[in-house]
Amino acid sequence: MKTLKSHTISPFGGYNFVIDELDKQGIDKLLFKNLPLLPHQSKYSWKDLIYNLWGIYFCGGDSIEDLSLNLKGSYGRNPKIKSPSPDRVLNRMKELAIPTTKFATPRGKRAIHEFGINDKLNSLNIRLLKKLKLLKTTDLVLDYDNTILYTKKKDAAMTYKKEFGYCPGVAIINNKIIYVENRNGNSAAANLQEDTLKRMFLLLEEQNIKIDKFRADGASYKLSILPILRKNTNTFYIRANMSEPLMKAITNIKNWNEVVIDGEVTYRGSIDFTPFISIAKRNSTKGLLKTYKLIVTKIRRIDGQSNVFSKEPYNYHAILTNDDEMTNDEVVFFYNQRGAIEKEFDVLKNDFGWKKLPFSKLENNTVFLILTAMCRNIYSFIIQTFSETYKNLSSHYRIKKFIFRFICIPAKWVLKSRQWKLRIYGEIAFKT
Repeated sequence: MKTLKSHTISPFGGYNFVIDELDKQGIDKLLFKNLPLLPHQSKYSWKDLIYNLWGIYFCGGDSIEDLSLNLKGSYGRNPKIKSPSPDRVLNRMKELAIPTTKFATPRGKRAIHEFGINDKLNSLNIRLLKKLKLLKTTDLVLDYDNTILYTKKKDAAMTYKKEFGYCPGVAIINNKIIYVENRNGNSAAANLQEDTLKRMFLLLEEQNIKIDKFRADGASYKLSILPILRKNTNTFYIRANMSEPLMKAITNIKNWNEVVIDGEVTYRGSIDFTPFISIAKRNSTKGLLKTYKLIVTKIRRIDGQSNVFSKEPYNYHAILTNDDEMTNDEVVFFYNQRGAIEKEFDVLKNDFGWKKLPFSKLENNTVFLILTAMCRNIYSFIIQTFSETYKNLSSHYRIKKFIFRFICIPAKWVLKSRQWKLRIYGEIAFKT
């Protein structure tokens, strides 16, 4: 079979519509205003550099090398954007990095924790969300969690999973990434989390964002964190870790109600509970103590083994909250919805490059994580906006299906009557 080559035709013509929409929303101006001024002789603007980085994932790539291997020249004679090399993009990203901050734990084994803190890029990300109107102004629910990124980069430390990697903390509001703080693998989610949350809430306050409800797992169940949550949120919901005082409180619950979950009979009750009394006494911080509502669900053990404290054959799941308005069942249902954050980690890792970190240093990879999180947020806007116009798109599609149905349209730019026009080799189904 004989073939003819045509280097001016791009197989990713649909990305031109993404670029055009971002320019209409003023994202190019937002980047120029909030990122460092580039040298006058610089060939590429921040728009060229960042749009090309985002274009990797909008065009089905998964690593920075795809700029040269698969996307080189794919934009053709594009009047809207220039195509830099991967090295140029990486070097400019390094210029956005802030040196790693090192902390030592205040007590116990003096471990050194390395954190990648980049408030400037996190602030830019929040401004982008507000620019695209992706954040509601009221009733905001923030989920915080950490995930492990397995990597054998030069400075990666051993995680509790006995593999090398990083352990970034991520805050999400309604599937929008609001804050990212990288940390080395030896820094578990609970280590110095109170400092991370203080930085996050301060940044949100500077952007006039008030959180209504906060959800997190047991890593946030700490005496030092609860006052921070009381100050910066209206209500919070934390999974309580089992301990002797907690189990003693559970044995005092009298109002157990039967609840059927997936055909299985369970029991649910609540009690007023003041956590961390012994820790507060030991650290002379009794002023931090406060009584909260403890909601407990108990599930019968299959093996019939009795709990040493309750003398009952049950497993217990407890949620600590300061919400006095929701019923016990409503609190448990609301808390369980935070399971959606695991889906977001899957999206970030498999759709937006978090599995393939490009740098050897934590601070540089922090820049990459935030910029690709911004790409994830932009995709939320693009698929929501485009699905209102194009028939073959739906707002719940992941990016792979969006690429197949929209991005992969052959196209090229032609200069006609002194105007650049995009010639599409195919049909785009508009809604009528």
